[in-house]
Amino acid sequence: MDFEFSVEQEQLRRSVREFAEAEIRPHVALWDETQQFPREAIRKAGQMGLLGAIFPEELGGAGLSYIDYAIIIEELARVDPSVGLIVAAHNSLCTNHIFVAGTEEQKRRYVPKLASGEWIGCWSLTEPEAGSDAAGTRTTAVKDGDCWVLNGSKTFTTNAHDAQVCVAMAVTDRLAANHGISAFVVETGWPGFRLGRKENKLGMRASSTGEVLFNDCRLGEGQLLGREGDGFVDSLRILDGGRISIAALAVGTAVGAYEAALKYSQHRKQFGRFISEFQAIQHKLVDMATGIDAARLLVFRAAALKDAGRRVTKESAMAKLWASEMAVRVCDEALQVHGGYGFIKDYPVEKFYRDVKLCTIGEGTSEIQRLVIARQLLGAVG
Repeated sequence: MDFEFSVEQEQLRRSVREFAEAEIRPHVALWDETQQFPREAIRKAGQMGLLGAIFPEELGGAGLSYIDYAIIIEELARVDPSVGLIVAAHNSLCTNHIFVAGTEEQKRRYVPKLASGEWIGCWSLTEPEAGSDAAGTRTTAVKDGDCWVLNGSKTFTTNAHDAQVCVAMAVTDRLAANHGISAFVVETGWPGFRLGRKENKLGMRASSTGEVLFNDCRLGEGQLLGREGDGFVDSLRILDGGRISIAALAVGTAVGAYEAALKYSQHRKQFGRFISEFQAIQHKLVDMATGIDAARLLVFRAAALKDAGRRVTKESAMAKLWASEMAVRVCDEALQVHGGYGFIKDYPVEKFYRDVKLCTIGEGTSEIQRLVIARQLLGAVG
């Protein structure tokens, strides 16, 4: 076992950190306040290869490993979790579903444009009545000659209002339950596709989240992604990798909050002393740093197994569960270290505190992660 980063990985971390400090940090407050999608920063991230991190070079990707990818997401989230979320959803969900389940023609058509950042991708699984119970999907796709006709609505779709490509799940055989859901690739400018409400969120406000609506949206047979009826099964495979990125997102968010608390404690004086000299504050900082390190190790374990071609259902769920709940605790304590100033928007912990909660909800709630892990444990025992 080797706990050291390679020279290339250290360079990757430095380059992403420099990018985040120069191109993201100066704009974080404005993007958050105005709910502005950071188009120019995302365009530059595409030029750096961050939007095609895990895809092969022959398809326009950067050909990086999942460990590299986790480093990227952590460094982006350390400065602005919203940007980390945009990049994670684009890579792990939309583009990766096309890469994993698509035909060669679909991969050549979509992955290079997505990997370069020319196009942004979104992934629509959740519906108003089908959240944690994704198998309860009501959006339908009905065969009509050589076309599929989609009708229905999706909600909580990350990047929805800024995407050019959407991967959406729809029921093609109601009687087949989980095996009757199929995936489709839809270009957002096509007739029958439209955007609904853009959500006004508590946190992650620079990342657009909204409704995707299908009204007699006609798709050619070539837009079916994967085999008919395999959409839900493929989605579970996609989420295994996606949860690694959300775990890395949580780690980065926690790091940003911890660093802010550490810096504040070394400058703020009370009772004639820097508050970092008080044991109560030191204990908070110790618990934060230890929790972050433990979470990062879980993330890299899942990423290393993913890179080795292993199934990571349990490991990615464990990483996401621990990292997201750890990050909530860290952001809470970081705000507490700041006292009243932590409640003020002039200090970065206020935003980290609002952003972090999504990590325990998106791509499967903590409750769902516990169900996933329990099934893996009991299956292994049984």
